[in-house]
Amino acid sequence: MSKALLVLLCHLTVLFAQNIQRINPPGLNKSPAYAQVVAAKPGTVIWVSGQVGQNAKGEVAGKGDLKAQLNQAWENVRLALAGSGATFRDVVKVTTYVVNYKPSMRDDLRAARLRFMGDTEPPAATLVGVQSLASEEWLVEIEVTAVIH
Repeated sequence: MSKALLVLLCHLTVLFAQNIQRINPPGLNKSPAYAQVVAAKPGTVIWVSGQVGQNAKGEVAGKGDLKAQLNQAWENVRLALAGSGATFRDVVKVTTYVVNYKPSMRDDLRAARLRFMGDTEPPAATLVGVQSLASEEWLVEIEVTAVIH
């Protein structure tokens, strides 16, 4: 192999390497639940549509039961990520929408997220309380963005 081709291949390898940085800049609160900033380069960006507490048959898991719907929504996120070649380690942003959110719900939200995301470094995250979602039966919707190489 020629030296020029070898140098070119080395440079291309750097271009395709995945680099995700979770940054908590000085002056901002460092939370154990999320990173203030996530930078990713280069890679393939995957946007997962909002996942709700509904199974593959369209049945709502636990009507009126936030914990059951959280578990189903996170399982749906896991399936969506796996279907695109990603895992929770590749997630750089999570947005969670909760109907009639109250701060007392945070423990359930955190517990469900930890069950699925485990001890991965936390992504950037936003939690939004909403009046309703697209269906009156849905209590939570979770969307994620991931980056893979």
